[in-house]
Amino acid sequence: MNMFAQRRQLMAAAIALALSGPTWGQSSATATTLPEVSVTGTREGVLLTETPASVGIIKGGTVELDHPTHPSQIISQVPGAAVAVTNGEGHTTAIRQPFTTNPVYLFLEDGIPIRSTGFFNHNGLYEINIPQSGGIEITRGPGTALYGSDAVGGVINVLTRTPPAKREISLSGELGSFGWRRALVSGGSTSGDDAWRADLNLTHTDGWRDTTAYDRQSGTLRWDRAIGADATLKTVLAFSEIDQETGANAPLIYEDYQDNPTKNNFPIAFRKVSAMRLSSSYEKEIGASLLSITPYVRDDSMNLLASFSLSFDPTVYTVENQSLGLMAKWRTDFPGATRARLIAGADIDVSPGGRKEDSLKVTTSGSGASRLFSAYTTGPRVYDYDVSFKGISPYVHGEISPSERVRLSGGLRYDHLSYDFSNHLSGSVSSGTRVYGQSADGSVSFNHVSPKLGATYALAADTHLFAAYNHGFRAPSEGQLFRPSSASNAAAADALVQAARDLQPIKADQFEVGVKGQFGTAVNYDLSLYNLEKRDDILTFRNTSTNFTQAVNAGKTSHRGVELGAGMQLAPKFRVDVAYSYAVHRYTDWNTSGGDFSGKEIESAPRILANTRLTWTPIKDARIQLEWVSIGSYWMNAANTVKYPGHDLFNLRGNWPISRDVSAFGSINNLLDERYADSASISSNTPVYSPGLTRALFLGLEAKW
Repeated sequence: MNMFAQRRQLMAAAIALALSGPTWGQSSATATTLPEVSVTGTREGVLLTETPASVGIIKGGTVELDHPTHPSQIISQVPGAAVAVTNGEGHTTAIRQPFTTNPVYLFLEDGIPIRSTGFFNHNGLYEINIPQSGGIEITRGPGTALYGSDAVGGVINVLTRTPPAKREISLSGELGSFGWRRALVSGGSTSGDDAWRADLNLTHTDGWRDTTAYDRQSGTLRWDRAIGADATLKTVLAFSEIDQETGANAPLIYEDYQDNPTKNNFPIAFRKVSAMRLSSSYEKEIGASLLSITPYVRDDSMNLLASFSLSFDPTVYTVENQSLGLMAKWRTDFPGATRARLIAGADIDVSPGGRKEDSLKVTTSGSGASRLFSAYTTGPRVYDYDVSFKGISPYVHGEISPSERVRLSGGLRYDHLSYDFSNHLSGSVSSGTRVYGQSADGSVSFNHVSPKLGATYALAADTHLFAAYNHGFRAPSEGQLFRPSSASNAAAADALVQAARDLQPIKADQFEVGVKGQFGTAVNYDLSLYNLEKRDDILTFRNTSTNFTQAVNAGKTSHRGVELGAGMQLAPKFRVDVAYSYAVHRYTDWNTSGGDFSGKEIESAPRILANTRLTWTPIKDARIQLEWVSIGSYWMNAANTVKYPGHDLFNLRGNWPISRDVSAFGSINNLLDERYADSASISSNTPVYSPGLTRALFLGLEAKW
């Protein structure tokens, strides 16, 4: 074995234990198995049993077998985590939070944020090539002490695939309902001290609703290099180009939702996204220490005619930013029985960007929640500014074992985040009946300290307890600070400008306890209970009569729940896996101009999220899986007067070998053709529903050499 292969196997061994997929035909757990290591908790592989946090791992092999067409089809395999479809591969996320587009999640690729804090995109997962990823780790609850702003509800870390030890080529082609077609191409090899892998994803769908076509081209190129016997360099280039008609989540009144679900009241809406990320991670072992330095660059742009604001603030805009960043870390392990470890590091992010936004004059017919937006002309420019985000964030993390069974950990992070803002417009801008206020040039900064504490206890060899306290925060993004909503007059517009500039970060505190274990080799489980309290919550209040919105630090919310992940081998060829959560999300202090909602449950917050999978492996390299996805009922408004009843969906997927190198795969989504809503809310004082995908069939072939 050459030097590179030895080095790469040593450094990848821990990750491979958790992330390598199950071999077809073997009885192996998927997302709910108790993995041996996690790479998200401290930015390198550590024992999951010694990680005082709720971490769910979806193995790379599971992703490869499932062939997800949307993140919603894979994320729910982790208890307490769910994704709902908006349009194309767009999504809202719910991890210890309601389904929301609010910036309370951190999306990572190989531990690197895919976007700057200042330019959050709630659809961040569609900028990552998930179908060709090497696995997904989901940490539920705040992760701020290590990762900084955004990590309030949870952290989703998508891993790139490691290069193969020998030459490998794979080609996958699939066709499906509503004009779906996708080609996945992958290849890689190892030569001496170098190894590489390239992945390409080409996807198209006509969309199952009117005017909802979607195209994407995504790719990942990874190059690993051994530098001597004690250092490695990993370089990753990733890109995504997305062009979609975004009426797929267009809400409908109940009659249309039931009888005419393909109807789209927003056919003029669109979204075009370009995302590129380049990073190079250098790691060198120096005795009992590890030095890690990762510089990166990002380039993101989005051209959007938003469907969600057509009824009250129709605009078309382009927002873009570039990033230069550095993640540096020093880890030292101290000798002795206490296995003490100290990690110190700093993250630096400089992200200049800007926004150009034009108002629209739209052509409509109908009224209220049934209003159809059929055409538009461009009006005056209402926002035109440059803004540069800067972040400097040192942190420290320590671990120690005062006894063989106990592992204690703690961490502290300091974030200094700032925006430099330059406006190319002066004075408010009028467009029809709408007035847009303008921020003055200047700077806004935030300073924050985030602690965390945790402990694990080995009750037995196969049973581990944990307890943790984590603090999280989320600084406002550029859109929240400098792009307030429009108003009906100049005075009101100026008031919205001032309110936006006065926004403060969200603060969150979470206490959590849990147990992880297994019974023999047949049953594994992961149970956690949490209490998450948020203060100064930046929530958008929308007057359901006028549809005007305003972002405010509106008080406190509470999020309490229990999460269970469990898997059981029923027989040599049958296995069942369950991901279940029960949570109550409530406004504890929420008094706005629209009313006092204190004590009410937060809208779009189902108490129950569940995913159950029965897997049958009839022969070697074959798999048939029946999946039951359950979303509980939830309130459609903050006043808790109208409720969506929830839904249950069944999906069937399978994989079957044809020859040594060729296999077939397929899936039927929404097997029983259930009418359900991806989201349900109140608009113009009327209940509206965004219909979810009807029964859909997908079939494909995959060849590997």
